[in-house]
Amino acid sequence: MSVACGVECVVVLGCLRWAWKRCTYIGSYDTESWAAATSDEFDSVPRLCRLILAVYEPDLLSPKYAPAGGYRLNPDWVVKRVAYDHTLGHAPPYLIYADHENREIVTAIRGLNLLSESDYKLLLDNRLGKQMFDGGYVHYGLLKSATWLLNAESETLRRLWEESGRCYKMVFTGHSLGSGVAALLTVIVVNHGDRFGGIPRSLVKCYAVAPARCMSLNLAVKYADVINSVILQDDFLPRTPTPLEDIFKSIFCLPCLLFLVCLRDTFIPEGRKLRDPRRLYAPGRIYHIVERKFCRCGRFPPEVRTAIPVDGRFEHIVLSCNATSDHAIIWIEREAEKALGNLREKDAETVTTPPKVQKFERILTLEKEHKDALERAVSLNIPHAVTSAEEEPPEGGSSTGKGPPREDDTGLEEQTDKSFCKNARNNWNEAVEKLFHKSESGKLLLKRDDSASASGSGSTTER
Repeated sequence: MSVACGVECVVVLGCLRWAWKRCTYIGSYDTESWAAATSDEFDSVPRLCRLILAVYEPDLLSPKYAPAGGYRLNPDWVVKRVAYDHTLGHAPPYLIYADHENREIVTAIRGLNLLSESDYKLLLDNRLGKQMFDGGYVHYGLLKSATWLLNAESETLRRLWEESGRCYKMVFTGHSLGSGVAALLTVIVVNHGDRFGGIPRSLVKCYAVAPARCMSLNLAVKYADVINSVILQDDFLPRTPTPLEDIFKSIFCLPCLLFLVCLRDTFIPEGRKLRDPRRLYAPGRIYHIVERKFCRCGRFPPEVRTAIPVDGRFEHIVLSCNATSDHAIIWIEREAEKALGNLREKDAETVTTPPKVQKFERILTLEKEHKDALERAVSLNIPHAVTSAEEEPPEGGSSTGKGPPREDDTGLEEQTDKSFCKNARNNWNEAVEKLFHKSESGKLLLKRDDSASASGSGSTTER
């Protein structure tokens, strides 16, 4: 009896310890070892959040959501606004904005509309693990949406970039569902910059706000130099690996779902998670806005931490009453504006006396951090990870992330370029097909499986 009682006590204590650690875990623990972001690199986040909010506005001349900061959208610079009536369910509503003040061409995509059936169809169209994309895996429905948007707007974006003197940045941004579309748009454009008039990788940027998990870990690290994710404190969406369709089917019982996912992930080893090539993650470099502390009531002056994490990339679900409110774009925009103001104040401070505790300043550049993250991915044996040498884009051309072109795929690229000149609007389907079915060495497989070809080509040519 005493032995059985002792075993029961051990089990109860173990369960209590797990419950205490999970219930007291807060979002700031994920990034407590990360470096602080600078005002220069975070400067565009509040402004892009404002542009995403503009997609929600019924009338840009009398905005419903008052700007949190000094930036205001100029309605005269809005090139195009596209609603559900025009996308016909193929993509969320979006806005194309020529920001002449900041020298950017911005495509802003709204998040999930709980009343829109077409948005749910995008989430449900996920063929996870059935097709490789650029050496990894992505959410198939979001990829189809990104391809449709490029077919519809690539000529407009290319014309705007050429009219700008080929010096404006091409920026893709989105919130929630739109963040996944924007991230995959960026991957396609980076790999086929020649179809945008030769736009270099350095002029393509993406800011995924409250991002959905939309790409495998090797792709999330590979494109960390062009894709940035912005996460507010305890936001649930970047943390749960549960498929998007399961999350939003359970939107009215989300706390129960998050608790069950949290319980399940407790018993999955970290190494098994990293070795699963089909497990999706939040894309790119991560900027984490932290504004709450353990056992402290209310919000504090927000701070921004940044890194390119490989292992431990937001794997812990936070059981918090703020897990859903931190996902709202309006809160992210306000807190990002406050955080940027704090960063600017710190940069403007003049230190007259040496600090008592010398702070270790980050001396590695963003480029060096990206190379270190790629090497870390290789050292952890993450499937399809590439080394930093393979990742460096060739000079004077578009970046494919695979080094110089091989002899066996040069003919296909020339053939695709010729067909693009004849029919530019329909060629993005071919451009996306080029990124399908690559082996681990990066060699393009010209012959596709018959069944995969029938399903893939049928889905990507829908209108």
